[in-house]
Parts: sequence; structure tokens; C-alpha cells
Amino acid sequence: MNGTNGPRPAPSGGTAPAPDAPYDGHAAERYASEPDKRPGRTAFQRDRARVLHSSALRRLAGKTQVVTPGSRTHAWDPTPRTRLTHSLECAQVGRELGAALGCDPDLVEAACLSHDMGHPPFGHNGEQALDEVAKDCGGFEGNAQSLRLLTRIEPKRFAPDPATGELVSVGLNLTRAALDAATKYPWVRGDHPTQPGSPKFGVYEDDLPVFRWVRQGAPRDRTCFEAQVMDWADDVAYSVHDFEDGLHAGHLDPNLLHAEPERADIWRVAIGRYVPADTDPQELADALDRLMEQEWWPHGYDGTAVAQARLKDATSQLIGRFCLAAESATRAVHGPGRLSRYGAELAVPREARHECAVLKAVADRYVIQRAEQETLRADQRIVVAELAEALAARAPEGLDPQFRALFDAAHDDRARKRVVVDQIASLTDASARALHTRLTQR
Repeated sequence: MNGTNGPRPAPSGGTAPAPDAPYDGHAAERYASEPDKRPGRTAFQRDRARVLHSSALRRLAGKTQVVTPGSRTHAWDPTPRTRLTHSLECAQVGRELGAALGCDPDLVEAACLSHDMGHPPFGHNGEQALDEVAKDCGGFEGNAQSLRLLTRIEPKRFAPDPATGELVSVGLNLTRAALDAATKYPWVRGDHPTQPGSPKFGVYEDDLPVFRWVRQGAPRDRTCFEAQVMDWADDVAYSVHDFEDGLHAGHLDPNLLHAEPERADIWRVAIGRYVPADTDPQELADALDRLMEQEWWPHGYDGTAVAQARLKDATSQLIGRFCLAAESATRAVHGPGRLSRYGAELAVPREARHECAVLKAVADRYVIQRAEQETLRADQRIVVAELAEALAARAPEGLDPQFRALFDAAHDDRARKRVVVDQIASLTDASARALHTRLTQR
């Protein structure tokens, strides 16, 4: 098995897609050609199945979304969401919105299921800590790691390297369209088209060969229509469900949202992070007021069955509101035809984006920014940093067999460091702590 920076098999042939054939052979091509196992299935049905059955998707069950399981004592608190349940919910939202607009539903669902696969333990906090660890080998970004997982790390398909004949991993070997649909940020670090200082990017330097294959024929820096649907479904799912989980956990009293000092705090959280820095706070106030004026808006929560049903109805109403806004606005621009690939842009009204952003800011303010959460985050950063130091010092000892082989095959220190980062990123919250305890004797 080759190191992670080794040569890759040559892709099978294909030409740029014709404008009137969004799902032609070019879109359905795989990096390494392979025969169908069973006739009658579409290429995108196979993509969805491969993602659904992957170990990387299962591991998301052990990665915290926003509320840590078992961290609260309220009798009415149900099991909070994990990265896996978030991905499943994102997939349901994206599949239906994409189908309504003419996308292949299996293609959009595969992208939604795989969009968070690269996230490390401890959520965005772990992502930032691992980026610091990886600063001398290209940094770390969850979306770039997702592409790496899908095309290289997740064991599914091996193909002979054309230069050596050695079998090398091509990951899940998804279609070009599926990989493109899962790509939120089609650029390397520092190449953000409008924000050069943005930490968001979608590919590491040593994954550029397969990235260029994925993006063959695509407009530079532009995401495909299916990726835009996935991105909005992600925003909708996590904004609404983080808000719901905050209420379930007892961290959020919706009556506080009427008080002006509290509202000002929410605007400060939202501006620059969830909406552009030049956004007028009054627009956010109007957005929150529009939501609070709805008859289904939750004005309290006491954990009873009635309260749970009302809250679940509110989340359903919010998801429907945001998806219908995007569907209607997009149809107003592009008409009633089938929309897919690079034939359209998803239109989301400014008002809907502000309403979604306000929900994110509310969850951020009352759940993520709790004092005890910062203590927990500081401890998580220490775990990641010490784990990286311990693994780097004794590798390949401590690495899983898959990563041990990659470490042994790596051709320089930079590549070996990337293997250590890949190992840490693959861990769940619990397995990261367990490995840290074993390696540091603490």
C-alpha cells in the first residue's frame, strides 16, 4: 500500500459535460473505472450506498454536534444530536430540496451524508486545534479532510498505479459529480475568491491531482448546483436543530429573546460570523421578530409530551420555511425546468439567510458560549495537542494498522506528519481521550 503522498492511478477517460446533459458519462465517471456489480442501479445510487455503509460515516456517531451527550441532568432531556444524526437530517433536507429543483436525489443525498466526514473529534474546536498541529504540513480543514477521506483514506477500492503497478487506495471511488457535490470550497488554502484570509478551503496540496480530476470542466471557484443545495441544507439543519437541542437541554429560555440587552448580544455574535460584517443589526432584529411572530414559535419548554410535540412542529415549520424560500426564489430566477450541475445557481432570499443566521447565533450565544463549555474546549485542545505530540514522538507505535502502513510508506517528515493528523482526525471524542490516556499515562 502506498503512502498518502504517493502516485495515483490514472483516471478513466471522459470528456467535459455537454450543457444539456448534466448527468452524462463525464458526471458519472469514477477516478478508477470499475464494473457494475448489479444492473439496474444508477451510478449515484451506488455513490449513496458507498457513503452510507462507510466506517467514516459511522464514526460520526461518536462526534459531538453541539450538546455533549450525558452532560446534563434535566429529566426531560432526550439524547442530543451527534455529527451522524446531523448528517442524516441534512441528507433528508437536501434530498427533498434537490429533487424539487430537478437534481438527482441520490446524488444530493450522497453529498449531504459525506459533507462532515472529515470533521475531527471535538467539532470545530478540534478542527482549530488540529490546524495548529498541522501548520507545518499544510494545515487542517474539515472540508479538505472530507475530500481526502472520500478519495484516499476510507478503504473501499484499490487500483493499480500506472507507473509501478502497485495497488493504491482511491477511497470510495465515487463519481465525479458526487465528489464535486460534496465540495463546498473548491480551492486550496489562501485562494478564497473573495476573502483571501479565510480559513476555509477544500483541498490539501497533495490531493490536488484528484481534485483537478473532479473539477475538470468546472468554472473556477464556482460550486456546482448540487453542492449549493447541500450547503443550504447543512445551514438549515444545523441552525434549526442546534436551536432545538438548546431548548431540550435547558440552556435556552426563548422568553429572553424579547429583552434588548440579550438581543444585542445575539447581534454581536451573528455579525461577522454568520452574516457579513457590514450587516445592519436592525435586519437581524427584524428577522428574529418575524420568526417570533409565527403562531408555531416556541415561547417556552417544560419537557412534557405536549411541549416536545410543539417544539418538533416548530422545527418542521422552520425547515419548511427555509427550503420553500430557496425553492421559490430559485424557480423565480431559472423557471420550472430541471436544474443541476452548472446550469443554475441556488437563490436564497436575504431575509431567509438572516433568519437562519439568527438561529445559529442564538444557539452559539446560549449553548456554545456557556462558561463551562470554554473550560471543556480548553481541555479538548490540550488533548489534541498532546495526542499529536505523543503520536509523532513514537509513531508508528500508537497508530492504527491502516495508518501505520501509511506512515511506514511516507517519503518525508511532512508526509509522516500528515499521517499522524489523519489518524487523529479519524478518532471519535471518546477514542481520542482513550488514546490520549494510554499514550500519556494520564
